Amino acid sequence: MSEWQPAPYKDYQWIVADPQMLGGKLAIRGARLSVSLILECLASGMSLADIDESFDHAFPHEALPEVLKVASELAESFHVAA
Repeated sequence: MSEWQPAPYKDYQWIVADPQMLGGKLAIRGARLSVSLILECLASGMSLADIDESFDHAFPHEALPEVLKVASELAESFHVAA
């Protein structure tokens, strides 16, 4: 019997998207933290040390470049008319 693993998002190592985890939101592998939560923390001025303290060191710092890359990709996919 194999152990369940969340489905990877695209070809990312750290980002997953699986309906069985956080309702299918983009999440950080092994952390059960959503990408949007980490982005919200960063946008509000939290440092990585603040995030570590707030979430019991669950956020792997190695995931940060992928979190930012996903945010960039998603920002490019929306078209806002001025």
